[in-house]
Amino acid sequence: MRYFVAVAEELHFGRAATRLHMSQPPLSRAIKQLEAEVGALLFARSTTGVTLTPVGAVLLDEARALLDHADRVRVRVSAAAGVATITVGILGDGTDPGVARLAAAYRRNHPGVDIRIRDTDLTDPTCGLRAGLVDVALTRAPFDETALTVRALRTDPVGVVLRADDPLARRDELRLAELRDRRWFQFPQGTDPIWQSYWNGGRPREGPVVRAVQECLQAVLWNGTVGLAPLGHDLPAEFTVVPLIDMAPSRVVAVCNEGDTNPLTRSFIKIATAAYRH
Repeated sequence: MRYFVAVAEELHFGRAATRLHMSQPPLSRAIKQLEAEVGALLFARSTTGVTLTPVGAVLLDEARALLDHADRVRVRVSAAAGVATITVGILGDGTDPGVARLAAAYRRNHPGVDIRIRDTDLTDPTCGLRAGLVDVALTRAPFDETALTVRALRTDPVGVVLRADDPLARRDELRLAELRDRRWFQFPQGTDPIWQSYWNGGRPREGPVVRAVQECLQAVLWNGTVGLAPLGHDLPAEFTVVPLIDMAPSRVVAVCNEGDTNPLTRSFIKIATAAYRH
């Protein structure tokens, strides 16, 4: 039902797949299976996109109501069991002092809450939020903020990651134009285009496809690939990060779904704002 609602709202399988952080073929198969179970077409497909059929329009109203009800059931059952839970998606460096302060403060304020952590790779800046896998995300912007509530926590200057023996590694600072002919990291097809564009310095690049920080570092080490990273993070001695003076800073943000009324989520964002202010 979540897949169906995403396609119905986007009216485009590619955009819906990006929103759900999945590839398009399994999404198409899931919708076809749902149509087989319903016994009718839910979408009218054409070369320009898709539109809801009358049956699809009826199901959309019902699907939204079902998903809302499912969320309420989950909350009530958890409350009845005496177990309150929140699932937090984290992208990036879990050793960030801000994360440690946030974790300590949240535990103090909610000692009886079961806090579940979902560590995510670099291909989904919302850490599974759009797919319903987490309640709140601690991540970096920019990305598509449609239907999301985003709270900025901190801004970090950005630099280029190079091998320590790279001639450019001796520089005190660099500009993006000086990296024009170098190979850069790429994210897999379907990754949020705003996120991809930022980490590619605002223009299309060529280079190896990566999903995780360690894959980025190995691409630098083995292939001399360059990529961007926030300044202030410790790297092994074989790497150097040179500040980029014409690159917009990276924002650390806390994100939840727009209209989320879960008090644990609202408290998380409030505590995160205070924790990152220090």
